[in-house]
Amino acid sequence: MRTSFDFSPLSRSSVGFDHLFDLLDSASRTAPNDNWPPYDIMRVGENEYRIAMSVAGFAPEEITITHEQQLLTVRGETAGENDAEYLYRGIATRNFERRFQLADYVTVTGAKLANGLLSIDLVRELPERMKPRRIEIHQADTPTTTKKQIEGEKNAA
Repeated sequence: MRTSFDFSPLSRSSVGFDHLFDLLDSASRTAPNDNWPPYDIMRVGENEYRIAMSVAGFAPEEITITHEQQLLTVRGETAGENDAEYLYRGIATRNFERRFQLADYVTVTGAKLANGLLSIDLVRELPERMKPRRIEIHQADTPTTTKKQIEGEKNAA
């Protein structure tokens, strides 16, 4: 049974969040993913993240990482079957594709493969115009408080 959420009450009182509502709606409509390969998402700094994915049996040239706009795609394709006769095969080396939705201003800074673990480093870099800034308050020009006296004609006595 699929549960869907109605975001219309939120969209009535907010402007510019339609992209967020579309992401939430698409996430609720996706079919259940298989759980292979297993992965972790870690926060390693205030604006730094790391995705660690277990890809035992894959060589670096068999893995493709693509970053386009707000989507990170990790694809693994084995070169082919080796001719070994397996009595038991517990290490899965099947092809895979894993997608991650990225927030605005999140970019991939690097990736490395060591000991069967693929690590993808990400950083969120807000543009200067998006960072909080302090607005200086200037004192308004105050009108002069000296009173001007209008002198009338001097009458001769």
